[in-house]
Amino acid sequence: MPKTFEELPVWQKARELVQYVYDLTKKEPFCRDFSLVDQIRRASTSAMFNISEGFERGSNSEFIQFLYISKGSSGEVRTQFYVALDQKYITIGEFNKGLSLCKDVSGQLSGLIDYLKGSRLKGEKFKKEYRSMRDRVEEMTRQLNIQHSKFNKNGS
Repeated sequence: MPKTFEELPVWQKARELVQYVYDLTKKEPFCRDFSLVDQIRRASTSAMFNISEGFERGSNSEFIQFLYISKGSSGEVRTQFYVALDQKYITIGEFNKGLSLCKDVSGQLSGLIDYLKGSRLKGEKFKKEYRSMRDRVEEMTRQLNIQHSKFNKNGS
């Protein structure tokens, strides 16, 4: 699992979607439909924001919850692309690229959700340092200052 949300391929793809939405919504005549521009921008950034927020929560169950919200936002953007196409704000090529980005984000989110659901790990919040029995015995030996023990490798 990546150490930061920026390393997640799905976050990177969501970022690409946000950039594409912003590029499209700056063009005429799309830019004049203030309501749709605002809504599609908020939905696309929501997809990206929820991935990062869920990742930073530190528990898989919360992360999954935020990933589902992100998935919903991705579906919302997809629907808004249909509105933009129907209103002739975008070309069929622009529409197809937008739909492809949304489907890619949604598919990656589904895959990550499935992975997390199947994982035994609960997340960083619950992470406990794993130590073998041998490591624990050696630590106890050092703490108790047992000398010449067969557990004390140093023989001190």
